[in-house]
Amino acid sequence: MAGKYSNSLRQMEWVKGNAVGSGSFGTVNLAMNKSNGELFAVKSASSGSGFQSLENEADILKNLNSPYIVRYLGHDVSDEANGEQTFNLFMEFMAGGSLSDITKKFGGALDESVIRSYTRGILHGLAYLHRSRIVHCDLKCKNVLLGSSGDIRLADFGGAKRLNSSKANTNSKNFWQSMCGTPLWMAPEVLRNEGLDFASDIWSLGCTVIEMATGSPWGDEVSNPMAAVYKIACSDETPQLPPNFSAEGLDFLRKCLQRNPTSRWSSEELLSHPFVSGNTSGKYSSKEYAYSPTSVLDDRGWESDGSESPIAEELPARMPFLKRCTKEERQMTKHQTQIDIAASEWVDVRSG
Repeated sequence: MAGKYSNSLRQMEWVKGNAVGSGSFGTVNLAMNKSNGELFAVKSASSGSGFQSLENEADILKNLNSPYIVRYLGHDVSDEANGEQTFNLFMEFMAGGSLSDITKKFGGALDESVIRSYTRGILHGLAYLHRSRIVHCDLKCKNVLLGSSGDIRLADFGGAKRLNSSKANTNSKNFWQSMCGTPLWMAPEVLRNEGLDFASDIWSLGCTVIEMATGSPWGDEVSNPMAAVYKIACSDETPQLPPNFSAEGLDFLRKCLQRNPTSRWSSEELLSHPFVSGNTSGKYSSKEYAYSPTSVLDDRGWESDGSESPIAEELPARMPFLKRCTKEERQMTKHQTQIDIAASEWVDVRSG
């Protein structure tokens, strides 16, 4: 398939190559600039929900500029022979594929030293998004791309939300149509339809770190999707932590996987955590560290990646954590979770 790639700067002739991945809607193909042989990736979708998802992703990406976010190159809309229109989103090509691919290729689990490095890159990307008032909403290994030199890029922004947009409000009767994400990585408060905030991404980050370490965010604890959604939403449980992780790694995960979203550390705070910063000055005590975050904040510094700068104003307070589910709420949650999820496979839930 050939077409024209256009944005405000230029036009070019391009041709679509083999598929290199798939998303919630449509496929991702390798593509080539016919004039100079430049390679890039094109994500295409023609269905109604897929078209809207890519439109949202293009709208989000075109305003972002960070070495930790996949680079937007433009988009076009093509007319197909069957009368449908196809939305094509052009992005930089990441030769390493996704972290999910990498984890599977290296035995289903990565070394902790590698996880530390990848997690630091993911956090830089999240910190940039959150300063831009954007919640990714679907952070997981499949949506983190890797370059050949180990550079990390966050990708797949089809379900991302701007907190100053009415679209970010998930409190509606059509919750399952308006929510986004993949259930095993989703925060409890999101599954309970209590709202969406930056802290939701932090819970997903913890699940993603566990996924890199074990191959799955919840391990073998949840085999039935419907039971898993109920468990994550209304129990007091958290994912099982990797048994061979260091004290720093376990403490980092505890900072992410607090069921009360107001107790989770922010992306900026986590960048100063010894698990990713490498700053282990003084005797480390996971118990003491876990209950004294002031000791980190008092010594926190800003590390710039060259394209990002801190902002003076504090981020708005997170949405308060509501009470534990009552019997009636559990029945309501159980009713809401009657969604079409195959028992053998987890699927993404996207805005329609």
